[in-house]
Amino acid sequence: MNEQSSSDGTVGKALSLLDKVAAYERPVRFSELLAESDLPKATLYRLLQTLVSQRMLTSDARSQGYSLGPRLIRLAHAAWRRASLAPVARHHLDALSAVTGETIHLAQLDNAQVLYVDKRNATRPIPMFSDAGKIGPAYCTGIGKAILAFLDETERERAIAQQSFYRHTPYSLTDAQALRTQLETVRVTGIAHDREEHEPQIICIATPILDASSRPLGGISVTSSTTRTSLDALGRFRDDLRATAAAIARDFAMFSLLDTGSPDRGAV
Repeated sequence: MNEQSSSDGTVGKALSLLDKVAAYERPVRFSELLAESDLPKATLYRLLQTLVSQRMLTSDARSQGYSLGPRLIRLAHAAWRRASLAPVARHHLDALSAVTGETIHLAQLDNAQVLYVDKRNATRPIPMFSDAGKIGPAYCTGIGKAILAFLDETERERAIAQQSFYRHTPYSLTDAQALRTQLETVRVTGIAHDREEHEPQIICIATPILDASSRPLGGISVTSSTTRTSLDALGRFRDDLRATAAAIARDFAMFSLLDTGSPDRGAV
């Protein structure tokens, strides 16, 4: 093995290890990582120590666990600000939040799952899973289905194949064909729903944010609870939701153009 491939292998192992630690929402013990890993014990320990020394992970002596470190979080935040819709969408989310009084989510697709990149809480906040930076399932969230529906067929089928179809609630979709059927409807109406499919009592309407070629950049949703409203009642915000998605797409296109520069930028 040459030096380059050896280096790539080490980096790959380190990144895989960071993924494993990130999957836990608590400090993870060495023994747990060892049970999941195919790395020798000594190699795993050495990688963990290196990641801790580089502040990509932190080690808590009291819990004897590893968590994501400040350097990794800072890098992730910098990448998020540059790559996500959040900076462009911020004032549009504020405006939609003021109109609806409900929870507003902005999300993008990450490895066929939903990555929440921004959120506005309702006037009367509702406890729920989603927060900026969290990853949720695409097949049983309105915002996930809104994005999946507008992927091209090859990408859509690949993403469907990566869904777990775990039954989170009695209303969760549990097979690929049921999801495909819903996505066909979403492609026609432009609106997706969460009918208490991910969390009990949590409902939403969602729509994709599409670029000029109708490819999804992400999605936006208005979310509430069955304890105070219904999907039919949320439906009155459809036009506001669509208008907000279109405005975000328009601003993102302008932002991207200004950020990269036109082909003849700087020409005399």
